[in-house]
Amino acid sequence: MPRTDPRGGIERTKSMTSVVATGPAVKPSSSSLRAKALADRLEQGARMLADAANALTDAEWQTRIPKDGRKVGVVVHHVATVYPLEIQLAQVLASGQPVKGVTMDDIHAGNAAHALEHHAVTKEAALELLRRNSTAAAAAIRALSDEELERAAPASLYANAPVTCQFMLEDHAVRHSYHHLARIRAALNR
Repeated sequence: MPRTDPRGGIERTKSMTSVVATGPAVKPSSSSLRAKALADRLEQGARMLADAANALTDAEWQTRIPKDGRKVGVVVHHVATVYPLEIQLAQVLASGQPVKGVTMDDIHAGNAAHALEHHAVTKEAALELLRRNSTAAAAAIRALSDEELERAAPASLYANAPVTCQFMLEDHAVRHSYHHLARIRAALNR
């Protein structure tokens, strides 16, 4: 798991970049129907990915995904691993702060480092991390208010375009399991 800089901002680790809001932490607020719906979709995608992964043979777990190159098991672990970072990025925007210093090059480098570090990840370890981190991510999303979901700030990941917290969640944490599940199914001809 990435370490965070106690002063806020970015601290690079050997496998991931971590971003923390420099302003006040996002606090639980009154229940937002939009936040609940986003969290429910994240949990649904995580369950679908877990169910599919759980049914894989050992050979399928080791299959490399075309054009990606990572093993299926590594990709399942990757989805689980990045939930905390994806939530942190959204929380930065929810607090009204810009996301700085995170680029697609950083993401690609982090993904490559993760693949090397976790090349032999077991199904049990990946599924446990997926369960734990998706549960925590969904809880963090449910804590957001409609105002926080709508708040926008520049995000370096999008060429400093101002994007909303909700967009960041939908484009990353919520979508992530569905995106990789489709690629896994295609690789395994399912």
